[in-house]
Amino acid sequence: MSTEWDAVVLGGGAAGLFCAGVAGQLGKKVLVLDHAPVLGEKIRISGGGRCNFTNLHSGPANFLSLNPHFVKSALAKYPSSEFIKLVASYGIAYHEKHQGQLFCDDSAKQIIELLMSECTKGNVTIRNPVLVESIAQEGSKWIVRTDTGVEKTKSLVMATGGLPVPAIGATAYSLDIAKQFGLKVVEPKPALVPLSFTADTFGSLNELAGLSVPVRIASGSKGQRYGTCRFNEDVLLTHKGLSGPAVLQASSYWTEGEPIHIDWLGAIERPNGFNCDELFNDEDNRLKSAETILAAVLPQRLAKAFAEQNNVTGRKWAEVSKKDRQALKELITNWSVKPAGTLGWKKAEVMLGGVDTKELDGQTMMSRQNPGLFFIGECVDVTGHLGGHNFQWAWASGFVCAQAL
Repeated sequence: MSTEWDAVVLGGGAAGLFCAGVAGQLGKKVLVLDHAPVLGEKIRISGGGRCNFTNLHSGPANFLSLNPHFVKSALAKYPSSEFIKLVASYGIAYHEKHQGQLFCDDSAKQIIELLMSECTKGNVTIRNPVLVESIAQEGSKWIVRTDTGVEKTKSLVMATGGLPVPAIGATAYSLDIAKQFGLKVVEPKPALVPLSFTADTFGSLNELAGLSVPVRIASGSKGQRYGTCRFNEDVLLTHKGLSGPAVLQASSYWTEGEPIHIDWLGAIERPNGFNCDELFNDEDNRLKSAETILAAVLPQRLAKAFAEQNNVTGRKWAEVSKKDRQALKELITNWSVKPAGTLGWKKAEVMLGGVDTKELDGQTMMSRQNPGLFFIGECVDVTGHLGGHNFQWAWASGFVCAQAL
């Protein structure tokens, strides 16, 4: 027994549900299939349970891809302002937390409920948990065999996400289907993930665990997959090394064996401006201790640690040679540390890599060589920066796909 659909969407997460809802409201007969007993779990746990559902400033510069221009069309057709209007139409209260990041005031479950309501408006059929056993193409139709029956469809939308958080059912299924039908896949890697460090790297900073400091962080190199990055974000010192938004951002650009660089003064905001050279050369400071001078621009515990590391503890500034001052400045403004690795898929928020964008039409998200086969959301080689950009890609890629079904 089989049913014929305009579109079958595999994956009931952010991209899949949004795409299905839009397509259904355009008059398409849509079926969503998912293997999970509960839909939207990744949405539910995102943003500390409040879902950073988009970013006011989301644009092409906020995404990594081997083809950085690929995202332009989808983001232009469905910018963050459109999803914000949708959220507001449901009466969901939200707030801007940091650098354009928008969070629900109440709960991430409100975004899941919004998506389910949009599907209801479009008369979308949702079935879960369902196990997909095979996918085949017969002429212009796609045949999806599941443990509950066979579905025929004009269009098949792959929206099963990526590999992060395997505990809630994440798989590489979309990538497997891409390979099955001859599409190239950019090797996936964990992204927006804490970095691990060897025990001896942070021996002198162990007592600073729990301290959060705004910094400028740099990672990557011109010869690597996605080039270099610089972010002004907070770094969190922990017993195991470094974490926090700054490190998560840097992780997407970091390559094994490479160091990351931190300017501990780079993100300082001062009403009258801040000049690093003046700090280290100001002779008005000559009778002050090195720790006092550093504590004027850094947390006291961190200032003390840097003074100890450079052997200037207890010394008046006038007693510190120009050479030692320069060494201290270099230590603080270009602090270099080499991570041992990442904490892997269990701790990653998103996936780098995925279906090669060269294989897809950026206007529709359809495979160039397989008419009727679409890939949206995280399974595509498009990865956003921290701060709601990955959800915005789910909405935008899902929207343009829905228009093309």
